[in-house]
Amino acid sequence: MAILKSYANLLRSSPLARTISWIIVVASAIFIFGILGRNVKRKPVIDSIIPMIGSPGDEMTIEGSGFGDSRGTSSVEIAGSKITASGYSLWSDKKIKFIIPPNAQDGLVIVGTSAGKSEPAFFANENGIPVAAIASPITSIPVIASISAESAVTGQTIIIRGINFGSSKGKSKVYFTANRDETSSLHSSEQNENQDKNNIFIPATETDFDYIAWTDSEISVKIPDGASSGSVFIETPHGTSAAKKINVNFPYGKKQYSNRRTYVIQIAADISNHVASQESSILLYIPKPAVSSFQPFVELNEVYPEPFIVDDAFDIIHNKQLNKITNNKQRFSQTFIVSTFGIKGNFNPKNLGQYKDKGGILYTKNTSADACVPSDSKAVSSLLETIVGREKNPYRQAKLIYNFMTENYEVSEKVRTGNISPLDLIRRKKGDAYDFAILYTALCRAAGIPSVPVAGILAQDKSNVTPHWWTEIYFEEYGWLPVDVSLGAGLPFSSFIEIADPKEFYFGNLDNQHIAFSRGWHQIKQSSLNSKIVYRPRTYALQSLWEEAGDKTSSYSSLWNNPVIQGIY
Repeated sequence: MAILKSYANLLRSSPLARTISWIIVVASAIFIFGILGRNVKRKPVIDSIIPMIGSPGDEMTIEGSGFGDSRGTSSVEIAGSKITASGYSLWSDKKIKFIIPPNAQDGLVIVGTSAGKSEPAFFANENGIPVAAIASPITSIPVIASISAESAVTGQTIIIRGINFGSSKGKSKVYFTANRDETSSLHSSEQNENQDKNNIFIPATETDFDYIAWTDSEISVKIPDGASSGSVFIETPHGTSAAKKINVNFPYGKKQYSNRRTYVIQIAADISNHVASQESSILLYIPKPAVSSFQPFVELNEVYPEPFIVDDAFDIIHNKQLNKITNNKQRFSQTFIVSTFGIKGNFNPKNLGQYKDKGGILYTKNTSADACVPSDSKAVSSLLETIVGREKNPYRQAKLIYNFMTENYEVSEKVRTGNISPLDLIRRKKGDAYDFAILYTALCRAAGIPSVPVAGILAQDKSNVTPHWWTEIYFEEYGWLPVDVSLGAGLPFSSFIEIADPKEFYFGNLDNQHIAFSRGWHQIKQSSLNSKIVYRPRTYALQSLWEEAGDKTSSYSSLWNNPVIQGIY
């Protein structure tokens, strides 16, 4: 009490003491409220996400508060998967923008910072949602007002401006006149409307990362591989725009697509002898033929039983409860109609320089090692150095690698069984078509040449169909160049056309008997960590997962048949 009285007397008698006391009180209050306010603000809050229903490749915008002025170690996750650092285009305290990744699933969207996680919002992948078709008014049809360039080259970005493009890409596409010779562009009574369109026009593709940005009034898109001078138009769920003209130039030569062939292909898998609880089910991931510039038309003709997911970009996905399989055996069958073209490369490497867009997704993805292509192996880099020496021209490097492999390695007609490393080819100097394709792709990637392994089948006639593998390499302002090292090295093959020198032909050219089921490695995410999975090495598609059975499945048998050609036209 005496101390308090003395302090009170001091306050009455001394203005300075009163001032200091007020300063201490105010500072303490500011400090306390600042700490409380900061703790409240630091926890992220989501007010809205746009779009709530979207597709991989669309831009998502999250608005709210407490995100932080910079990303730092903060992140956004969709259905438990975090967005990688390269996916973000904006991070501020109240707004986040990023590209929805290819593996995005239906689920909760959460912003996480050092202060904790936000309450979730929900996102749905529209590719898995059935939507009833609704008649659209004429005013919703897309209209192209202008294109940023009258002339362009393969891979160049153009900007299309207009109205009614849609706020996000979704299932919409930009089409270009396809590079076809005159005989291949003739209509036939056997063709349907979709096949005609895919013969005459070619869309920009997600697999080559052609779409850069998409809004209702502006689209940034690259000239796709396989496009030629002619028309460009936009197709949305509401209709198709009128076409605009554009010239496509070919500074390194124009590929020739000709000799179209159409195949009817059946793929089947049998499941039998299962031992499982009532709740257990099995997922089958059956590959679709890949769509590309030389294989523009793929149509699912028949499928049994009704698939779980039919519009996945890579696979027909079946989901079957094992206790509902009658007579303890179930066949899963699908039939595709596929059209392919032969390619004559006509590549002129004169004045070809180094790659300019080394920061682009196409370049970085296709020059990096992955689960299929061991381009970061020391054995690959050492071999590459002995092959290319001081050569810097990418085309000549690719040709040197091709010549070395065709001249020094023996190709075996019999496909090796098991998950054997293709790098064994370096030591054994003998291998199958898979070894040749994967090693060639790895050497090209190690040299900084974008390349993809292609898996599929060789159709020699209706009764002779074999799994096969080859490579495509990419050159700026030209596009993809096919390379089949194993056929160039002498793998036996009956071609529909006469090929005088296979070694010379299969660097840059391709016959119309190559049917592709995958271009590059397809990593499939397990639906459950406890499920039992099956991977099939050295087969007609390059994917990490073929079968997935529930954890309550004790055993079952599966038999995968190689694709069968039912007709050639």
